Amino acid sequence: MFVSAPAILHADLDSFYASVEQRDDARLRGRPVIVGAGVVLAASYEAKAHGVRTAMGGGLARRLCPQAVVVPPRFSAYTAASRAVFEVFRDTTPLVEGISIDEAFLDVSGLHKIAGPPVDIGRRLRSEVATRVGLPITVGVARTKFLAKVASRVAKPDGLLVVPDGGELAFLHPLSVELLWGVGDVTAAKLRGLGVRTVADVAALGEPALVSLIGPAAGRHLHALAVGHDPRPVEVTRRRRSMGAQRALGRTPRSLPEVEAMLAGLVDRVMRRMRAAHRVGRTVVLRLRFGDFSRATRSHTLSRATARTDAVLEAARSLLGAAAPLIAERGITLVGVAVGGLDDDAGAQLVLPFDERRSPVLAPAPEIEAAREPALDAALDEVRERFGSGAVTRGVLLRDGQGMEVPLLPDL
Repeated sequence: MFVSAPAILHADLDSFYASVEQRDDARLRGRPVIVGAGVVLAASYEAKAHGVRTAMGGGLARRLCPQAVVVPPRFSAYTAASRAVFEVFRDTTPLVEGISIDEAFLDVSGLHKIAGPPVDIGRRLRSEVATRVGLPITVGVARTKFLAKVASRVAKPDGLLVVPDGGELAFLHPLSVELLWGVGDVTAAKLRGLGVRTVADVAALGEPALVSLIGPAAGRHLHALAVGHDPRPVEVTRRRRSMGAQRALGRTPRSLPEVEAMLAGLVDRVMRRMRAAHRVGRTVVLRLRFGDFSRATRSHTLSRATARTDAVLEAARSLLGAAAPLIAERGITLVGVAVGGLDDDAGAQLVLPFDERRSPVLAPAPEIEAAREPALDAALDEVRERFGSGAVTRGVLLRDGQGMEVPLLPDL
């Protein structure tokens, strides 16, 4: 179903990190800029014109664009810029759903009488971000969140595109199938193998055929998007269902102990965020990307929700050990960990580490409260809060460091 009018905005900053660098250093304006040396964290549109892409290896990026200026990331600057942009969003409408630090959905459906039509609001929003923050931003306007996001993608860079009332399918159907949410490389290959190349082709294929091809949930989801159905509202207080962190390892061969050490640092990071947000979780998810670009995801569900670093780390290490043959065979270029099934920590029973049988053991009732926040976790959290996240680290990470900790939206 559609909302009553095209009044949902998707606002997305253009090449965010690179744009901040060009804003802050006049010498970089108009030049190809790459943020990050080992792995490309962001590329300006001048660099993208030469084929440079986010997550590309730094060596390949420099070969594609030897004239590019490579700068180290400045996450404090990006965090400050993000906060300033979100202030503009909230000055525009109280109905703001942050998606990441550089993009958000805004519902302006109730502002027509005081602020004018959505297209005018979108124009003012872009002007305000440029004036107050000094950054280019692209805005898509449509009846649904999905169409607004697609519109902003089509309008990039530094553009504004409105999907008109009644023109939704005319806009959507000629577009590539890869623009549908949920269509990755594997699904795209399956669809293209059937001659399905556009969104119109997906719609024509029909829901039953999609369900048989890619499964019930994914098939129904893609068919709904392809025919323009997306009833989801802008959710101001949308809570995270999971928290995670990942680290790109580049093409350098890594031993299993090295990967395990990096995994420990990622678990530390995730659990610190969870405790700060007063959340606990049950499902530990390990994500790996291999040297041949294939991926693997492994998960383990604990018997009780936890915010203990040692319990989650033990589960993550077990999952990594099970994936060791794949790592040895294919090499590894990325490791990530996430904790899902999040809930508030009030009254949650927490899990102690695995016993020698590799099964979770619960804390006895008198120890549950102590298990919630062990003294070591609490002490480390306090030190990092006072002196910064890098003030304390694991000894195994002293050589390679913790890895980059990119700015995130506040955890809810």
